[in-house]
Amino acid sequence: MIVVLEPGVSLKDKAAIVRFVEQHGGRLLVSELDEATHIGLIDEAAQRQVEQIRLMPGVASIKSEAPPYPQVSRQYRESDTVVDVRDVAVGGPEVVIIAGPCAVESVSQLSMVADGVAAAGARILRGGAFKPRTSPYSFQGLGEEGLLLLASARERSGLPVVTEVVAPEDVAVVSTHADMLQIGARNMQNFRLLSEAGAQPKPVLLKRGISSSIEEVLLAAEYIASAGNTRVILCERGIRTFETATRNTFDGSAVPVLKRKTHRPVIVDPSHAAGDRALVPALAAAGVAAGADGVIVEVHNDPENALSDGPQSLTIPGFTSMMGMLKGVADAVGRFIR
Repeated sequence: MIVVLEPGVSLKDKAAIVRFVEQHGGRLLVSELDEATHIGLIDEAAQRQVEQIRLMPGVASIKSEAPPYPQVSRQYRESDTVVDVRDVAVGGPEVVIIAGPCAVESVSQLSMVADGVAAAGARILRGGAFKPRTSPYSFQGLGEEGLLLLASARERSGLPVVTEVVAPEDVAVVSTHADMLQIGARNMQNFRLLSEAGAQPKPVLLKRGISSSIEEVLLAAEYIASAGNTRVILCERGIRTFETATRNTFDGSAVPVLKRKTHRPVIVDPSHAAGDRALVPALAAAGVAAGADGVIVEVHNDPENALSDGPQSLTIPGFTSMMGMLKGVADAVGRFIR
């Protein structure tokens, strides 16, 4: 529910409403929208007090159609939120490109890829240290050794680092080494992991689950925000449909829909949507044209021998070529890529 206060309401009346809700064990969110103050009643304890709140001085109306994800909803904040990943702003006019290998394999592999994507204009380095794989016999990542290699690559390339965290007990060690934590599609509804990631201050990149609705991904983001961390970036990475021509089906419509429903940044992952490196540039361009705030792609120095996701990984020359094309698309929609 949303409590809309009267224009020019006094600070005393605002404070009285906040104090009343908190004294009754409720939680709320206060937002200033177009010179009007909105107070979101974000749990059942607060909503039970709605009739008393309705009679308090300064209350203009109460909207009962509020979404169940108040902290990520655009109803509570009309302007876009910009999330800083170290010194890189995601959600502003720049379309931020995130690139790197699916999995960290070795010093030489990561160094080569990091240098290559940095030279081509990538702004953030991705790389998996902990890999949740469909098969238990597939390469599972280097673990903490991979985190140390990513930290070294950051110092070498100057790029902030994003890497996946797959278990609540790993959040502390991953946040020590990474600049942003990724919650993968398989863990989008791992609520303990979402809450643990929300309890630490680093930005969180949340990927949409392969069979998840847009409302479900927004509720997953709300789990993170409700634990205290509002630095959340959403990612469309393809969903499972009847189509088998691609690894997943890239839902380009999710970008403008999410941008309408949430003020959080939205990026796209064409690598996991396509499963085929030849399709990645076209899907990346579609995402940028649809309004995405960034693109995350997989790049490998030797994709044919990659330990994970080689078929969908761009070569370094292929990534460089794609970057030139994406700059033109970004310019056409009033954005830019460095």
